[in-house]
Amino acid sequence: MKYYLHDTNARNDEKVTMLFIEYGYEGVGLFYAILEVLASQEKPVSEMVLKSQLKIKKKLEKQLCFMYKIEILSLKNGDVFNENLLNFSEKYQIKKEKTRKKVSEWREKQADKKVVTDYVPISNHRKVNKSKVKESKELPQEENPDTMFISYKNSFIEKYNILSGSEYYFTAQDGVKINSLIKKITHAYQSAGVEIPTDAQLVNGFKHILERALNDKWLKDNFSLSNIDSQFNKLKLKNNGTPAEKANDLYTELVNNLHRKED
Repeated sequence: MKYYLHDTNARNDEKVTMLFIEYGYEGVGLFYAILEVLASQEKPVSEMVLKSQLKIKKKLEKQLCFMYKIEILSLKNGDVFNENLLNFSEKYQIKKEKTRKKVSEWREKQADKKVVTDYVPISNHRKVNKSKVKESKELPQEENPDTMFISYKNSFIEKYNILSGSEYYFTAQDGVKINSLIKKITHAYQSAGVEIPTDAQLVNGFKHILERALNDKWLKDNFSLSNIDSQFNKLKLKNNGTPAEKANDLYTELVNNLHRKED
């Protein structure tokens, strides 16, 4: 057994008190050391083995004999045991055997299952708001956001590679700038009367901004998502937004030119 019951009031036991009076803490300590050996074996232990394990020699042997005398320990046929501990060990063995039988019976009942620890969660069907389902059908089917982001990313990298003749190293900051540009392009569509631009419109709008950036000398020489994003308001209008070119602003081109391409 891994442990044995130890009464917290054991020091007041008559026999333990007698042992303490005669040999003090040394005697009591030896007694509990012997109990630990007996508990680990779960049966009486040979006196010779006990003495060897606990290194009981002349001085401690007197204390051991005193324990026999006051019957706090017993010696029979050369084996040492404690009555209370032996009784507890027997009860422990009986309880362990009963537990083993119960587990065995339970496993037999579960024999038809592949794994006795299988657990199938049971839950109610997911509730769906019918009104929301109806609304979602009316909206255009959107692509996966990750796929859309890759489209924006590849459009920029393609332009950059052609312009510079080298591969572009895309960073997390570039991703932030793409998201910023898409928000601004979405606003441009909304300003032109398109409340919810489609994914295709946003991709075309992004490509259109890149083309406008390439037509600007400074942006072409300093072609980056950060610069394009910072110069977005300039790119909205041709010729820096002079009144004569107002008809050619980004809002008009996004709706008229790019929308016709989709058709």
